[in-house]
This record gives sequence, C-alpha cells and structure tokens, in this order.
Amino acid sequence: MSPRWEPNFDIRRGRTVVHPLHAHLGFTPRYRRGVFTDELLRRCEEIMIEVCDRFGVRLVEFNGEHDQVHLLVCHPPKVALPTLVNSLKGVSARLLRKDCSAHVRKYLWGGRFWSPSYFAASCGGAPLSIIKEYIENQKRPD
Repeated sequence: MSPRWEPNFDIRRGRTVVHPLHAHLGFTPRYRRGVFTDELLRRCEEIMIEVCDRFGVRLVEFNGEHDQVHLLVCHPPKVALPTLVNSLKGVSARLLRKDCSAHVRKYLWGGRFWSPSYFAASCGGAPLSIIKEYIENQKRPD
C-alpha cells in the first residue's frame, strides 16, 4: 500500500478493484409471524456469518425484532446481491427449522420460513448530492 494512503478498513481491496460496497438487507418471516426470540436471532446471526464468509462478504451488523431481521453487509463487486440473499435465506431457513423445529412449527407451517420478498438498499459513502456535485465539477477537456 502506498505510504501516502491512510489505512481505511471500510474500503476493501481486491486484485483489480478497490471498493466500499455496503448494502442494507431486510428479511421477514412468512406471513410476518413473530417467530424470533433472542435465542433464534443469535442462531440466525451465526448462520448468516457463515454464509457471508463463504461468499467473501463481511457481515458488519446484524439485528432483528420479533418479525424481521436486518443486516449490513460489505460485499465485493463480483457478488450479486440476489444470489447472496437467496443463499442467506435458504441456508438459514433450513438450519433454523432443523435446530429450533418445535418453536418454529408453532409460528410457521408448510415448507417456507422467509417471505419471498426482501429489502435491499445500497448505503455508505457520501450522500448522492455530494457525489453528483463531485462528478459535475470534473475538469472536462476542451
């Protein structure tokens, strides 16, 4: 790394790319049933950390309520968010049903744990207005 650069651990480096790509993800259980307890959220977080590690993604923050979970992930550009989301939801659903089947069965029935939809938003870095101003102020050649 160049000595003129201060280390910034929020910016990840690959062989051909430097990126600070962050995404806020939100999932709800099927029918928005209040299935989550503190124990279930802890297990869900463990599972999601393992899945993220397999994708080369860093789970920056995880938390939830009785009927939803939220994740902040830092992901490389090669990881497509829909692929990551499908894996996070699929693996966690399978393992949560297996590990906590008696509790989960009280709230959810059938073969589905998560709602088929999810929330995803890019985040981090400068506000859009600042980025727009930066691009506008580039010195265009005459």
